[in-house]
Amino acid sequence: MVGSLILGFFDGVHIAHRALINSALQYSKLATLVTFKDSPAIYFGKEKEYILSRDESIKRIKSLGVKNVIELDFPKIANMRANDYIEYLKKEFLPDAIFTGFNHTFGFNKEGTPEFLDKNQEKYGYKYFCVEPQKYEGEVISSSLIKKYLKNGEIEKSNILLGSRFFIEGTVIKGAKIGRNIGFPTANIKYPDSIVNIPFGVYKVSCEGKNAILNWGMRPTVHNIKEPIAEVHILDFEGDLYGKNIRVEIIKQIRSEKCFSNLEELKQQIKEDISACYE
Repeated sequence: MVGSLILGFFDGVHIAHRALINSALQYSKLATLVTFKDSPAIYFGKEKEYILSRDESIKRIKSLGVKNVIELDFPKIANMRANDYIEYLKKEFLPDAIFTGFNHTFGFNKEGTPEFLDKNQEKYGYKYFCVEPQKYEGEVISSSLIKKYLKNGEIEKSNILLGSRFFIEGTVIKGAKIGRNIGFPTANIKYPDSIVNIPFGVYKVSCEGKNAILNWGMRPTVHNIKEPIAEVHILDFEGDLYGKNIRVEIIKQIRSEKCFSNLEELKQQIKEDISACYE
């Protein structure tokens, strides 16, 4: 026996995920978490859209005390019948217990459910534990709910449910240096392709351990870019970040993106945005 198995995708490793993982670890420190290399949603034709990169999610799962994380290829097991999948898990991992969330499904036509796992405990020789839904403001906490908050610009709510700050990261690239020319130099990064998009606008953030402000969008005042860019002005920072990977932790949205008549108006608005964040 390897102890308990924890089943799920765990995008974001939010507070409900942590409740599930902690429950399994209390049962057995030998818990193994079985997940997938990519979201099952991709297999069903949906776009790849994560709260955290898979590498970051796995890192956070391990930081909670899970020593063994197995990433399966979803297409290879997608059409397994529920019975066949449980037999596969038993043969491969020899679990004496299985833990899932209340809404976990698996197998062909999602015929594997918490009810199925509960009903087949004796047949397959495991104990089953279903972790009940965790709620916030009357809604069940889920990766989908967090994505909804992020897409609506409700960053503070999403951060509460994540138990940490939502962030984006990337390599600093050269820009047009317009921010520098008006007294607010920025570190520019491309918004990660597979991470859920927050609305265009201005955000209070933290970067390089310092207070910062983020503008994410099309820079309508400048009118010379073809794709959106994330521009970070770090307060009280001096140094060259070109080519360096930076992480931008997003705290809250300050305002939506806006087009100004000229750069002087933009400069004044940036001063007001910084005051709104930090003064």
